[in-house]
Amino acid sequence: MESTLGSDLARLVRVWRALIDHRLKPLELTQTHWVTLHNINRLPPEQSQIQLAKAIGIEQPSLVRTLDQLEEKGLITRHTCANDRRAKRIKLTDAADPIIREVDSVITSTRSEILSGITADEVHLLVGLIGKLEQNITELQNK
Repeated sequence: MESTLGSDLARLVRVWRALIDHRLKPLELTQTHWVTLHNINRLPPEQSQIQLAKAIGIEQPSLVRTLDQLEEKGLITRHTCANDRRAKRIKLTDAADPIIREVDSVITSTRSEILSGITADEVHLLVGLIGKLEQNITELQNK
């Protein structure tokens, strides 16, 4: 029997994000917006657009459009890196603080609800297995 693990994992991520997206609807943020804000917040301060794109797993041109929209909303600022004038550094604004708190709260509570009935040991095992899968994929890509 052929394994559907890849499809199952992709579907899980899709429905997980859709649930968070639904719960964040009152903030009037698209999924792309809240995922980007969440990643900016959890990365070290003033990451470059390139580093952020890698962390999210998207191409830089796609990220630039999202950052333009977040900048228009007053949630981020971008400035040229002193060491590399081609690179842009991203910083959250004060206006983003309450939104980030709400996004993080919804993500945390949703994760808790999704993982209910699963022990800490089971979660730890699952995280380890996913890490091994990711490592295998990375090694295959580098061959």
